[in-house]
Parts: sequence; structure tokens; C-alpha cells
Amino acid sequence: MQKASREFDYPSPLPGIPMLLLGIVLVFTLVGIPFAVLVFIGLTLVNPNQSKVVVLFGNYKGTLKQHGFFWVNPFSVRKPVSLRAHNFNSDKLKVNDLRGNPIEIGAVVVWRVRDTAQAAFDVENFESYVEVQTESALRHLASSHPYDAPHDEATSLRGSGDAIHEELKRELEQRLQMAGIEVLEARLSHLAYAPEIAGAMLQRQQAEAVLDARARIVEGAVSMVKMALDRLQHDGVVELDTERKAQMVSNLLVVLCGDRGTQPVVNAGTLYG
Repeated sequence: MQKASREFDYPSPLPGIPMLLLGIVLVFTLVGIPFAVLVFIGLTLVNPNQSKVVVLFGNYKGTLKQHGFFWVNPFSVRKPVSLRAHNFNSDKLKVNDLRGNPIEIGAVVVWRVRDTAQAAFDVENFESYVEVQTESALRHLASSHPYDAPHDEATSLRGSGDAIHEELKRELEQRLQMAGIEVLEARLSHLAYAPEIAGAMLQRQQAEAVLDARARIVEGAVSMVKMALDRLQHDGVVELDTERKAQMVSNLLVVLCGDRGTQPVVNAGTLYG
């Protein structure tokens, strides 16, 4: 459940230019110099996509979000908070996946401040908070899924990119909501087996690929043999007893499943002695 926003706009700041002119006029009067100092202290500039969190005597008074030149209470503290989108590219973390295999993983996160009050008051340093929570979310994500899965329907870090990115974004949103941070995008920027097992894992992947290919070849070969037998029987080309069918099936499977070219052998005799 998303935390209720604590942010509200600063109530009616005065325009800065007239107050600046007032301060200049007061400078030329001996009595007005102390008031001119207060006028100048109260002037504040807000750039586009920037904000100023205003605090007066320990109380939050609102946030200046509209860019421009303003005057606020000179005794207030104005803390700048950027509203721009930020990119955070995490370091490569070495963690264990769901199967216990050591892997290297990294992510890039695009975020921005949604609630300036929460960002300023609810955490010590919201930028550092994003970095720490991103690392924690990455470690949890890596330990929840295997690096690779033998079946396409299973969720894996390598084979389910969209699902993994969406899960990472959801977890970051939950972790960062107390800091008033909005996650715009979260994606894995690096994913690999750790160097000490990379060679062994590559051999295992190659073996699994060979087994999968062999299974598909056998499945297709059995289907073609069955189709050939059914077609011969349907068209009445030749009558085959059980032994001849077995011999034909054996020959066809050798031709279809073999990984090398076959040489035809002409049988001039008979199957029966």
C-alpha cells in the first residue's frame, strides 16, 4: 500500500523581482539596511525541474516547485531537491541464484523524486537510499530465480527478460515508496556466470542443447516413420508383416536420426533364410 503524500505546495510565495527592488531601495536608507538584508536573504531561485523544500523553525511549510524567482520568509531554510530523472547503474554483484550457482548481476534504474517531503525528511540521504535498496533488491531477485531454465515456460534470469525486469521494478517501487521515489524503469545491465564456473556451465548448456535437439529429431523421425507405414498400408503398395515392418522402422530411424550420411545397401536376397 502506497504511503500517503506529505508534500504540499508552498502557500503563495511573493514574486522576487519587486522584493529585490525593495531591498535595493532600502540599502540607500540608513535605517532600512537591516530590513534590506532580510529582504535579500528571503530571495530564492528555483530552476526548471528543481524544487525547494521550505522549513521554518523545524516545521515543514511546503515545497516550491514552480520555476522562477521568489521571496519567502527569510528565516526559513530552503533545501534543494531535484525533480529530474536520475540514472543509477549498479556495480556488478556476485550472488548465488536459486540453484546455488554463483553469478554476476547488475542493473540500471531510472528514478525520480515523487514526494519531496518524504525524500527530504523520511530518509537520511535519498540518493544513497536508492543505491542500497537497488543492491538489496538485486540480491533477492537473483536468489529467487535460476540463471537458466531447461524449459521455456519456467521463469529464469536469462530467458525471461521482460518478466524479470517487471519484477525488479515492482520490488524497487515497494522498497523506495517510503522515500517518495518513483521508479520509471529497471533493467538488468549485466548477467553472467561467475568466472570460476563459467566454463563448466557453458559445457552443461551445450550438453542440454544437444539433448534437446536429439529429442526433437527422434520425435520427428518417429512421426515420419509412422506416416510412411500408414501411407504404404493405405495405398496398398506392399504388404508388410511384423518382421518386415520392424526392419523398415529400424532402417528409417537410422537414416533419419543419424548425424552422418548413410550408404544404401542393396539386399538381393530375402529376409527369410
